[in-house]
Amino acid sequence: MSKKLKNIGIVSLLTIVSRVLGLLRDSLSASIFGASVFMDAFITAFRLPNLFRRLLGEGALAAAFVPSLQEELREGGRPGAFALLNQVTSWLVVVAGGCVVAGMAIFSQSHLIAGQDPKWHLAASLTVWLFPYLLFVCLAAAFSAVLNVFERFAEPALSPIWLNLAWIAALGAAGLKLADTELGRIHWLCAGVLVGGFLQMAVPAAVLMREGWRPRFDLALSPRVKTIAAWMAPGVFGTAIYQVNVYISGLFAFSINESAATLLFYANRLMEFPIGVFAVAVSTVIYPLIARHAAAQDYAAMAADYRKGLRLILIINVPAAAGLALLSDPIVRLLFQHGKFTAEMAQAMAPLLTLFVIGMPFFSIVSLTTRAFYAVKDTVTPVRLAALSFLVNLTLSWGVKDVLGAPGLVIASTVAIIVQTFSMQHMLAREVPGMGFGDLWRTIGKVLLATAAMAVVVALGWQGLRRGLAHARTADAVAIFGLIPIGAAVYGAVLWLLRIEGREELKGLLRRGFGGRK
Repeated sequence: MSKKLKNIGIVSLLTIVSRVLGLLRDSLSASIFGASVFMDAFITAFRLPNLFRRLLGEGALAAAFVPSLQEELREGGRPGAFALLNQVTSWLVVVAGGCVVAGMAIFSQSHLIAGQDPKWHLAASLTVWLFPYLLFVCLAAAFSAVLNVFERFAEPALSPIWLNLAWIAALGAAGLKLADTELGRIHWLCAGVLVGGFLQMAVPAAVLMREGWRPRFDLALSPRVKTIAAWMAPGVFGTAIYQVNVYISGLFAFSINESAATLLFYANRLMEFPIGVFAVAVSTVIYPLIARHAAAQDYAAMAADYRKGLRLILIINVPAAAGLALLSDPIVRLLFQHGKFTAEMAQAMAPLLTLFVIGMPFFSIVSLTTRAFYAVKDTVTPVRLAALSFLVNLTLSWGVKDVLGAPGLVIASTVAIIVQTFSMQHMLAREVPGMGFGDLWRTIGKVLLATAAMAVVVALGWQGLRRGLAHARTADAVAIFGLIPIGAAVYGAVLWLLRIEGREELKGLLRRGFGGRK
C-alpha cells in the first residue's frame, strides 16, 4: 500500500501543478474575454473534439487497452507490448484522422445554413480550427496507458501541463495585442490548444522511445486488437452517452444567453480541481492493480484495493466539496473577478459552483467504479447505467432550462450523477464478490463527522472576516489562504482522533516520506 500511496502522491503532485496552471489559464481567459459570446463560442467548439477524444482515446480505448496490455506484457514481454501499441495507434490514426477530416469538412460548410444566430456560425468556424486536437490527444492517451502499465506515472501526469502552458502562452500573445480583434485573439487561443495537444502526444511518445519502442505503422488485426475492439464497442457507446450528455448540456447553456456556457465551464473547472488532483490520481494508480487482480481472478485482492481507492477518494473529496461550497463567493471573486470578468459575472458564477460541488464526490466514485467494471471485462453494465444517467439529465435539463436557467442545468447533472453512482455500486457489488462498501460505511461516518467540524470552523471564520474586514478583496484573500489551511488542519485532526481506517499506513508513509525506503 505504501508504494501505491507513493505513486498516488507523485501523480497528485504533478496534477496539482497542472490544475494550478489550469486555474491560471482560466483566470487569464476570464480577464481577457470575460463571459462573452466569443468565449462561449470557443468553449462550445472545444467540447466537440473533446467528446471524440474521450470516445476514441481516454475513454473506452484506455479502459479496454490496459487489461489487454497487461496480458500481453505478461506473455510476450515488452516487445509484445510495443507491437500491440503499434497496432492500436495505427488504427487510431486511421479512425481518429478520419473523424478529423470529416468534422472539419462538415463544420466548414456551416455558412450554408441560413437563418441561424451568428454565434452558432462562430462556434462552427472555431470547431474547424480545433478538430485536429482530438487526433493528438487520442494518441497521447494510448501512449500514457502504456506508461501507466509500466508503472511510469509521472510522464502521463505531465500531459495536461503541456496544454495549459501552451494555452497560457497563447493568452499572453492575445493579451499583448498581437491580435487587434476579439476574433483574432480567439484564433490565437485555438492555435495554443493545437500546440498543447501536439506536446501532449509528443512527450510520452519520446519517453516510450527511450524505453525501447520503435513506431511502426501496422494495421494487422491480431487477436488482441480484435479483443480490444470488441471490448471497446459497448464502452464507446457508454462513453458516448455520457459525453453527448455533457455536450448537450453545453448546447443548452449556449442557447440560454451569451455568458451561461462560459460561467458553467469555469464553475465546472473549479469543481474538477480536487477531482483531478486526487480522485483521478487514485483511479490512475488503482486501475492497473485491480485489472491485474481481475486477470488472475483474485477477487479478494481486487476488492481490497478497490475499497482502499474509494476510501482515499472519499477522505479528500467530501471535505473539498464542503469547503468549495462554503467559500464559493471569495474563491470566484479572487480568481476570476478582474479585467473583463465583472462583479455581476462573479455573482452569477458562485451559486453554480455551490451546486456543482454537491455532485463532486459522486463523480469521483463513478470514475473508479467504471474502471472496476472494465477490469472484469464488463463494458455492458456501465453503458446501461450511463444511459439511465443520460435520460435523467436530458429530461430534467429540458424541463428546467427555461425556468431556472444555468443553475437548473447544474441541478439536472447533479441528480443524474447521484443516480448513476448508487446504481453502479449496487450492480458492481452484485457482480463481483466482496465489492460492496462493507467497512467503508464506517469510514464515511468518520469523514462526515470530521467534515462537519471543519465546516463549522470555516463558516464561522468566513462570517467573522466579512464583518471584521472592510475591504472585500482582503477578506477573500484571507479566507482562501487562511481558512482553507485551518479547515484542513481541523479536518485532519478530527479524522486522526477518530482513528480513520488506513491511518497506520498513512503514518508510515509520512514517516519515511515519498522518497524514502520502501
